[in-house]
Amino acid sequence: MEVQFSPEQEAELATLAERAGTDTAGYVKSLALEAVDEAARFRGAVRKGLEQAERGEFLKDEEVFAWLQQQKQREQDQC
Repeated sequence: MEVQFSPEQEAELATLAERAGTDTAGYVKSLALEAVDEAARFRGAVRKGLEQAERGEFLKDEEVFAWLQQQKQREQDQC
């Protein structure tokens, strides 16, 4: 499989790969595999949510808002 990037994109990827301590091809491959894994996790979460909805298991608006706030705080704590 081949993927084409503009010269500017290639330069940016090379810079990022160098910062990560790897070569560009390895860096791009790891990013692609991470994207595949994330897409699979997302599809699984959506599937689980749909199954819960079919069973009539819903969260109240307040519960969803609280969960979103927790997720936002976790992201901020990681930075």
